[in-house]
Amino acid sequence: MSSEFGTVLRVSVFGQSHGRAVGVVVDGLPAGEAVDTEDLQRFLNRRAPGRSAQSTRRFESDEPVFLSGLEGGKTCGAPLCAVIENTGQHSADYDALRDTPRPGHADYAAWAKWGGAADLRGGGHFSGRLTAPLCVAGGIAKQILSRRGIFVGAHLAAAAGIADEPFPLHPGAELFAAVAAKPFPVLWDDAGERMKAAVAAAAAEGDSVGGIVECAAVGLPAGVGEPMFGGVENRLAAALFGIPAVKGVEFGAGFAAAASRGSENNDPFTVEGGAITARTNRAGGILGGITDGMPVTLRAAFKPTPSISRPQRTVSLSRMEETELRVRGRHDPCVAHRAVPVVEAVTAAVLLDLLLEAGALDRPDFKKGGNENGIG
Repeated sequence: MSSEFGTVLRVSVFGQSHGRAVGVVVDGLPAGEAVDTEDLQRFLNRRAPGRSAQSTRRFESDEPVFLSGLEGGKTCGAPLCAVIENTGQHSADYDALRDTPRPGHADYAAWAKWGGAADLRGGGHFSGRLTAPLCVAGGIAKQILSRRGIFVGAHLAAAAGIADEPFPLHPGAELFAAVAAKPFPVLWDDAGERMKAAVAAAAAEGDSVGGIVECAAVGLPAGVGEPMFGGVENRLAAALFGIPAVKGVEFGAGFAAAASRGSENNDPFTVEGGAITARTNRAGGILGGITDGMPVTLRAAFKPTPSISRPQRTVSLSRMEETELRVRGRHDPCVAHRAVPVVEAVTAAVLLDLLLEAGALDRPDFKKGGNENGIG
């Protein structure tokens, strides 16, 4: 299925933005793992719409209903299925889009692929609404990983060209929790205020802005992953590009490495406390597709929301001629800040899948949160 990722841990997302519900099936979760539903709801609320002036005015409670996979608050070995009902949709706002596809959106591509049968209300299956069930799967993965000393966190690294502070060399659970508790997920609050002002200015002009989310995973041992096409970067990038509006993914120094010399880009190894580590982390914690024990760091770039109220040139599919489109409805002037927990969710799910695939999740030495000898 195209809306599925994972090998041992298989995550399948279903539903449409204006359908009855969206949902997720997660197969391969280890049995007997406690799921703190209150903590999971707090995680989902970070992504939910209608919570701030920088978000769409569409309000959804985003409370998951578990149909299977949980018994007595713990995973029971059966596939976990959760649904989130859609209650705040205004489908009439999208009637005109059946004939006039929105520039920058998947409307025309979906029309071409499915012969006009696609549900385009609110973006249908291409909508950011589908990230809500992704956060159910990833939120549970985060809980399972945290019990093994592995923590995943993210922040809004940039929006409208305004940059936040980058994560330090060794971020930790306390820093991740501090960012998650903020109404606007940045490290430097002054930068966050300037970002919000830029988002508001774009919205006032009927426009939108893009942004970048930086994510880090700490506590992973060296030796996770495979070379070439099975590498940690490959698996993460494939899943991250499934998040609507993601147009770029980079690890460590990313594209900036291309402008540096090897003497500048290489991370010198050292020994601290009897364990091998590195003095810098331009590799983003991954060498040859395999973790090296440093934090795994990545950045995902989100394009500006294509649904804007300013007039845009498009075509009439029925008349086969150019026309003008003004998009109605409620749309995010910037999706990147709400995407912060989504990037965390996808990253956590992929890392859990990799660990399960390696048979490393329940090794006694790994439960301490790391293994200086690797897992190979």
